[in-house]
Formats: sequence, structure tokens, C-alpha cells
Amino acid sequence: MKNFAIIGVGGFVAPRHMKAIKETGNRMVAAYDKSDSVGIIDSYFTDASFFTEMELFDRHCSKLKNTDQQLDMVSVCTPNFLHDSHTRYALRLGTDVICEKPLVLNPWNIDGLAKVEKETGHRIYNILQLRLHPTVVALKKEIENGDPQKVYDVDLTYITSRGHWYYASWKGDVRKSGGIATNIGIHFYDMLSYIFGEVQESIVHVATHDRVAGFLRLQRARVRYFLSINGNTLPLELAQQGQRTYRSITIGDRQLEFSQGFTDLHTESYRKIMAGQGFGIDEVRSCIQTVYDIRNATAVGLKGDYHPMAKLPLTEHPFGW
Repeated sequence: MKNFAIIGVGGFVAPRHMKAIKETGNRMVAAYDKSDSVGIIDSYFTDASFFTEMELFDRHCSKLKNTDQQLDMVSVCTPNFLHDSHTRYALRLGTDVICEKPLVLNPWNIDGLAKVEKETGHRIYNILQLRLHPTVVALKKEIENGDPQKVYDVDLTYITSRGHWYYASWKGDVRKSGGIATNIGIHFYDMLSYIFGEVQESIVHVATHDRVAGFLRLQRARVRYFLSINGNTLPLELAQQGQRTYRSITIGDRQLEFSQGFTDLHTESYRKIMAGQGFGIDEVRSCIQTVYDIRNATAVGLKGDYHPMAKLPLTEHPFGW
């Protein structure tokens, strides 16, 4: 049994980490969040200490050293722009780290974290859960065993509806979240490069506050993508059914079945990490570079090979920004 702490336990993704810690036979002994809306902790670890001040959390974690609650690992679930600093903190506290996506917002920050890993002798592990999805595992094996010269045509569509709150939160600030491609798309970009190889060309056709569409040329695939948080971009039949999320990946004329199998991927990620098979920092270089390039690109408009949904009417920012 390993002792965990979670930084950012009040966040959206933290319950998946608590569930994974519990289901892998470990325990959370301490947690921090600046918000105290963390009653969900009682569903998993009623005895965990909780702090809303980082200084008090740090003091407590330091006092745990040489006790039966000394920390082995820290899980970082804070807003994207804080992952780098909180990961550094945990390494220097003397623990290994499990960090939510994205590990960092800029490619060069990975090199900085690698130096801290070397200095402290501790490891950083990334949650790249789509690599563990049964459909992805099977597809990767199929591509590897197929014609090595074949280049596949892929369309990625991911729409996950968000209300106006999104724009008032850190997620709506590109400096803090990295923008749409980073915040909702980074796992998909990682999955695609994991299966089809490194990105060789990136073109952005549309980039606004609520969507991004573009083209990626990978070693083994040509990818058109459309990502959106605007519910008005959902296919009409799904919207009429009250659905708020749509995932679609097509390879040629084949639809990749991707609707199931998401719920336990964090737990499976933790199992892999506990078994010494976690994804280290070098594993994320490709996807961090991809979303960085998309974020800093100038959209070219509807030119060339663009995703069909890139033509959908654009909308104004709800706050007029």
C-alpha cells in the first residue's frame, strides 16, 4: 500500500484519481485545494487530512516523513497552468508524481522537469488513458501488423458541450488552459501519434473561442480534426435526443467504435504505474508540441483538406471578448 496526496482535489478530474487510488489498494492521506467544496472525499478516504492553504499542506506533508503515512506519490489535478509548478513541488517533497493532462503547456518545460527528476531521483508519470482503451490497443496492433507503407485517412470529431461558466473559469483563458486543442483534445492527439507516428505537418483552418479545426500529416495518417465546446455544433439528431457529447473517429470509411470503455481508464493507468509500466515525461513530448503548434498557428481559413464541420457558422464569444 502506497500513501498518496492529491493537489487539486476539488477539481473535475480528482474523483477519478481517488477512485483509482482506492481500487488499486492504496490510500490518500492528504489533499489540498483552495476550494473547500470537497465533500466527495468522504466517498473514498474519510481519514484524509485536507487543507485549503498550500503552506499548511506543505507543512503537514513534511511532518509525515518517517511516519507510517509518509508520502510515496502525489497526484496533480490542478488547472493546466499549475501542473509544472506542482509537479516540481512534489518531486522536491520526495515523491513520485502522477500528473493529469497536459503535463506542461510549452515543450521546453519538459526539459526543465527532466532536470528536476534527475536532481531528485523521483519519477513523473502521465495520465495518457486513451492508450489503454481496448479499441486503441487493438487498432495500434492492427496498424503495426498491416502494410507498413499504407497511409490512412482519419477524421477526428470531438464535441463536448460547455456552458457560459467555461469562459469565466481558467479553462476559458488560453494562457491558463492552453486553449481548446489542449484542454479537450490533447489525449486524442496523443492517441493518434501513438498509433500513426509523429506529426510532420500541421495546418489550422479555424480557431476561435469555442472550436478548432485543422489538418495533421502524421507518418502513417492524414488527419482532419474538429474539436468544439459549442453544443450548437452537435449533429442535429444527437442534440434532439438531449446528448451533449459526440466522439467520432473514422479511418477511411470505417467508424472506430469509441463510445464505451472510458470509465475505468484512470484505474487502469494507476495499475500500470504501480506495476512499473507508466508513461514517463518523454512520452508526452509529441502531443505537447502538437497542441503548442496549434495554439500558436495562424488559421488559414477554409483552404485545402479541411474537416467538413469546419464550415459550421461561427458564433460570438458569450461575454463579447
